[in-house]
Amino acid sequence: MGTAPPIDSKGLSQLEAVRLSQQAPRFLKQNNTSNVAGISALIPTSSTADVYNDYEKLFIACLRTGDDKAAHKCLERLIERFGPTNERIMGLRGLYQEAVASDQKGLETILQEYQSTLADDKTNTPLMKRRAALLQSLGRPAEAINALVELLGSSPTDIEAWAELSDLYLDQGLLRQACFCLEEILLVAPNAWNIHARLGELLILSSITGDTELFLNDSIRRCCRSIELCDGFLRGFYGLKLSTDRLLKFHDSESKKATGNAQLSTSHSELPNMSRSVAQVLNKKAERQLADIVHRYHAGQLEYQYYEPSEIRAVEELLSSKGNQ
Repeated sequence: MGTAPPIDSKGLSQLEAVRLSQQAPRFLKQNNTSNVAGISALIPTSSTADVYNDYEKLFIACLRTGDDKAAHKCLERLIERFGPTNERIMGLRGLYQEAVASDQKGLETILQEYQSTLADDKTNTPLMKRRAALLQSLGRPAEAINALVELLGSSPTDIEAWAELSDLYLDQGLLRQACFCLEEILLVAPNAWNIHARLGELLILSSITGDTELFLNDSIRRCCRSIELCDGFLRGFYGLKLSTDRLLKFHDSESKKATGNAQLSTSHSELPNMSRSVAQVLNKKAERQLADIVHRYHAGQLEYQYYEPSEIRAVEELLSSKGNQ
């Protein structure tokens, strides 16, 4: 019998999740309970730990693709190994129950179960996250925000929670709060290039209603930092192209360089504003890099095929606009 390839469900597209879930029958047969659980309970090893990590990743992929039966088998084996009271297992079981719930009434029942469990144990982080996610799916964003704020009160370095809270604030149009959440992530993970790029995107949005020049300057710096940390990062170059387009357009509309007397509330707002010549150089650099990515994607180069078609289309639209945003 052949060996199943390593499983990784993080950051998968829907198509990749389908391919991964198709491994379920083979994986479950190859890693049956008698072969794995009994041995690992007596002599835990890194290899058996990898197997159970794969169970969890496969469980999530199966839920995403609607294979509830295979997901339930993965969950059963995780419960058998770690027990039903394990906090992580409780979170996974809640995720499964939410996925198979037939209507909103069923989801409300699950929410009540979360509330009841958390009333006795306010430190169960996986269940606190599930509660916040469920509140959001039920269309109760204010309660979801409160739930995440409560979670972060006891776990202030939880990057995932800060990211979810940022998205919730953004959905409510609270840009300043959304940016603050991303800045909190960068205090914990200063080299997270995707967060630098995301913050750059939010600063572009902030420039629409706030101090245009200063927010765009800050956005450009964030996007540059993202690219510095991850050379070739599409979203970093996309943000850099968009922010420099808008800054150059702002300069044109003002008919002179902005003086930049206003200041942002953050410490890096005291940095000098970017000159027009520097913005033009960065704009051309981003444009060339994005055009190269699109060319290599359409040429079928393997290392460029992980981009989503929607990402490539967005880049093509940006390049064709020629800075007329």
